[in-house]
Amino acid sequence: MTIKNQRGLSLSSLLVWSVLLILLAIATMKLAPIFMEYSAIKKHIATIAQEANTQNHDANAIRMSFIKRAQIDNIQSIGERDIKISRQANRIVLNTQYSKTIPLLSNVSLVIDFEASSE
Repeated sequence: MTIKNQRGLSLSSLLVWSVLLILLAIATMKLAPIFMEYSAIKKHIATIAQEANTQNHDANAIRMSFIKRAQIDNIQSIGERDIKISRQANRIVLNTQYSKTIPLLSNVSLVIDFEASSE
C-alpha cells in the first residue's frame, strides 16, 4: 500500500487568501468610482475642446459647457475654474490637474494624482 501526499489548502492558508481577496475587493470598490470619474472628465474635456474649435466658443461658454456636463455625470473632483484654457497652433486646448485621497484602512490612505488634457 502506498501513501499519497494530500493536496489542497489548509485552513490557515485559506484564511490568509480570504483576507487578501477581501482587501483587494475593498480597494477595487474604493478605486473604481474615482477612475470612472477621471474617465468622464477626460471624455468631457476632449468633447468640449472639439466643440470649441469648431464653433469658436469663448472661455465662459467653455466653462458653462463643462458645468452642465459635470452636473449630469456628478463630477465633484474639479470645478470649472480648475480647467486651464489655452490656445496652441490655432486651436483650443483644455488641461486640468487634481489629486484625490482615498482612505483605505484606519490611518492608511492612497493619494492619486490625475492629469487630463484635450490633446
